[in-house]
Amino acid sequence: MRACQPGADGYVERDGVKVHYELFGAGEPTVLLLPTWSIIHSQHWKMQIPYLARHCRVVTFDGRGNGRSDRPATAEAYADDQFVADAVAVLDATTTGRAVVAGLSDGGLLAVELAAAHPERVLGAVLLGPSIPFIAPPHPEQAVHSFDEVLDTDEGWAKYNQHYWREHYRDFVEFFMRRVLTEPHSTKQIEDMVGWGLETDPETLILTEQAPGLSSQEEAEGILRRVRCPVLVVHGDQDAIEPHATGAAVAELTGGELVTIEGGGHASQARDPVQVNLLIRRFVESLAPRRSGSVRTWTRARNRRRRVLYLSSPIGLGHARRDLAIARELRALHPDLEVDWLAQDPVTTVLEAEGERVHPASAELANESAHIESEAAEHDLHAFQAIRRMDEILLANFMVFHDLVRDGAYDLVVGDEAWDIDYFLHENPEQKRTAYVWMTDFVGWLPMPDGGDHEAFLTTDYNAEMIEHIARYPRLRDRAIFVGDPDDIVPDRFGPDLPAIRQWTETHYDFAGYVTGFDPADPRALRAELGWRPEERVCLVTVGGSGVGEALLRKVIAAYPLAKRAVPELRMLVVAGPRIDPASLPRHDGLEVHAFVPRLYRQLGACDLAVVQGGLTTCMELVASRRPFLYFPLRNHFEQNFHVAHRLDRHRAGRRMDYAASDPDLIADAIATGIGRAVDYRPVGTDGAARAASLIAELV
Repeated sequence: MRACQPGADGYVERDGVKVHYELFGAGEPTVLLLPTWSIIHSQHWKMQIPYLARHCRVVTFDGRGNGRSDRPATAEAYADDQFVADAVAVLDATTTGRAVVAGLSDGGLLAVELAAAHPERVLGAVLLGPSIPFIAPPHPEQAVHSFDEVLDTDEGWAKYNQHYWREHYRDFVEFFMRRVLTEPHSTKQIEDMVGWGLETDPETLILTEQAPGLSSQEEAEGILRRVRCPVLVVHGDQDAIEPHATGAAVAELTGGELVTIEGGGHASQARDPVQVNLLIRRFVESLAPRRSGSVRTWTRARNRRRRVLYLSSPIGLGHARRDLAIARELRALHPDLEVDWLAQDPVTTVLEAEGERVHPASAELANESAHIESEAAEHDLHAFQAIRRMDEILLANFMVFHDLVRDGAYDLVVGDEAWDIDYFLHENPEQKRTAYVWMTDFVGWLPMPDGGDHEAFLTTDYNAEMIEHIARYPRLRDRAIFVGDPDDIVPDRFGPDLPAIRQWTETHYDFAGYVTGFDPADPRALRAELGWRPEERVCLVTVGGSGVGEALLRKVIAAYPLAKRAVPELRMLVVAGPRIDPASLPRHDGLEVHAFVPRLYRQLGACDLAVVQGGLTTCMELVASRRPFLYFPLRNHFEQNFHVAHRLDRHRAGRRMDYAASDPDLIADAIATGIGRAVDYRPVGTDGAARAASLIAELV
């Protein structure tokens, strides 16, 4: 799922070749993000588009040869001047007079050619790892092998050969993208670029190599010297595609600014997106005329209110309930404390029902819950892969956070499984502006068996990067809080040659115990408050705040008539949640379907049996209330299948059910057998919120 959808799109056509463009945002000026070599398309700008579109008007287009643009069948159609003419046609089609242009690699060449040939259309140019021939010597290993001749080797850059492309195209693409992204832990970026590379074909790519282009150093330098607009060059000093010397020479010949990314490779927009976004925005702002009559206010430190920015993960409503409980305890310790929430649907529904202040910037967040739902199948959510594929959404949301914290005076940021904030702050530690608390109820990405060796490799790589982050910047998290006890941590390792998860977590976390957010009350008193009759046997069915649980709801609803035959006094309450339309679910006599239910813990604490997914918060509320329950972990959801299941086993709680193996008859039998039965759970502490708040309050 994309983090930002285009407001408009279309095609321009020149000489029978159609080129697809997209338009985002409505600000000024316009930023034209140019295509690069036809091996990838405009999605390589996915980490820039949402941020820039909040501040500017953004236009992208797929270069001919990839994406939704045509793939002409002649080499001449891929000449540089054809791409430049496409760019002008796109500017015209989008009624753009002048634009700031940005280009990666070959796109850097297009940017300077556009600026030299059409200076009236270009306000400024940002060149990322510009690939401009003859300006500096190539890497020695690139110049050894012929592109046209049949070679007797396929090692290294010998793969850059038209005959090899025809026979082993995927292998070449994988090799090339590993050279584009040389930084450690770049598995997702490489995976993306390989996928985009496979959207074109070797014959098209061969034509791009055979296309007319610059023929001499004099010609290349002449174009660069004709550029009159401001220029920003960003180049990694470990670029394995285009030497850093090229970027330095381009900056010198254009009179531009050079920013070197030390340790950076070729695709800085993908691997260092925060830095690239901020550099582009700063450059764009430098081109705008200064506004007269602007007014600013700065408040002296001792006059500032005590303020906390709280981020609560939308992936499961349980985070919101425990975060509200912690916020209440924080206010008890600091009565003057103001809490702003940066949150999104469905968490905002819970917060607003409690009278909390949701910061207006929350409206700019890309929806993570919608992405998770788009990744789900029938009771199947590959949580690790879904979060991996949420990278552009996470980056877009981090940039919202970045701007908010930069412009607002907060004493503290609390992130409850705010993966975007934690990851990108560790990648950009200079962006930390205030005290920061990280909270989570699990530690360690674990592979699902169906993923095989490759998934085990990926989870190990993600864990290793996290461990390296903490080792290098141990105080970036002013406090890390585990919501639970040491025994709740799975007895696994982060991966081969990596530490044991429990040992590492005990070293790097404080433990708050479990945060229920409520004191388990007498079920009989709760039942009376809820208007339930003493003789009723109430089965509560709830699947959290996303639409992922709809399949389970339907299966349990189908089991209801069967269960009622065995338990005539059965009453079933189904909570669809804020993202499932109750009207879309089947109905039966004696079965009630509700949408969002505020303070659902009251119903959970009073029911005779609950049927739930394997989410930690709901399950642990049932454990704390000592209610019997059936839980159905989502297939391929590593947290529910490993971390949550381990904790429930430790508490001797719940009956684990297999969704695929459970038909309505089996579910009806499990309901009839389990409803109202006595339980022998390990006790759950009720002071977790107070303990967490006391750890956090020291930083305010």
